[in-house]
Parts: sequence; structure tokens; C-alpha cells
Amino acid sequence: MSTIRLTPTSYIVLGLIERVREATPYELKRLVGVGIGNFWSLQHAQLYTEPERLTRAGYLQETREPGGRRRKHYKLTAAGREALLAWVSEPTGELPELRDVALLKLFFDADAQPLADAQLAAHRRKLREYEQLAREAGEDAPSGPLTALQAGIAHEREWVRYWQHLRARHP
Repeated sequence: MSTIRLTPTSYIVLGLIERVREATPYELKRLVGVGIGNFWSLQHAQLYTEPERLTRAGYLQETREPGGRRRKHYKLTAAGREALLAWVSEPTGELPELRDVALLKLFFDADAQPLADAQLAAHRRKLREYEQLAREAGEDAPSGPLTALQAGIAHEREWVRYWQHLRARHP
């Protein structure tokens, strides 16, 4: 096993595969789209290259379908499980990176009223989407994804509050 630097993308791949036991890169892309993609930006190409890199380093095991499309299937190795467990067990004090085009426009003196109207509509839509996901997940949902979803709901509620306040100040 070679030593490589594990990145957030590495841990996303390891964590998703640990959760579903085995996955193809296409399945990883789908899983990101319905969960992690709501709070972590990721280039889909990484979900094809990262499993190969993790396999070479001994964190994943690859098998190929014998016929047809010969898709690659990945499973966690003991080393992959150990690395994932060590990472999730380590607290972090890192703050999220905020890259918000609307705030960038405000910084450069955009007209606050139409910007607030557009952002308010967008954040209300996202809030409704998250709340619907929470209702569908129900009480029996895995605690990790549900906890992240609750953070997303709180985040969107705060953005709605912020944009409402800004709109009220700039009628």
C-alpha cells in the first residue's frame, strides 16, 4: 500500500462506499447528487478518478464486471475503513468557504432590491426542498445525513431571514 494524501473528495468516496457497501463511479455520482451535493461542490469527474487513486493506495478494492460494459465496482478495504474512521473521529475547527455571487454583487454596490427578491425566492425554494426531504426521510433516517439536512434547513432559514431584512431596508 502506498501513502497518498487523502482529500475531502477521498473521504466522500470512502464514506459513500462504506455506506452502500459497493458502488460504481456512476452510483457515486448519483449518491452525491441526492445528498452531499447539497452542501459540498464536487466535480463529477473526480468520482471516476478518485476511486482509482484510492485503489492504487490500498483503500479500495476494485472488481470488474466480466462482460457487457465491464463497469468497475469498488469496496472498502480495512485500510479504507480505518482511514475513514480516523477522519470522522477527528474534530475540525475549519469554517466553511463562502462563495456567494449575490454577496459579491452587493459588495460591488448592486441594487439590493431586485437582488434580494431573486435571492429570497431561490432560498425559499431550497428551504422547501430540504424540508420535503426531511419529511420523506422520516424519523428512521440515518442520523448523519439527517443531521446534515437539518443544518441545511437552518442555513436556508437564516438566508431567508437575511434577504427579507435586506429587502425591508431597501424598498
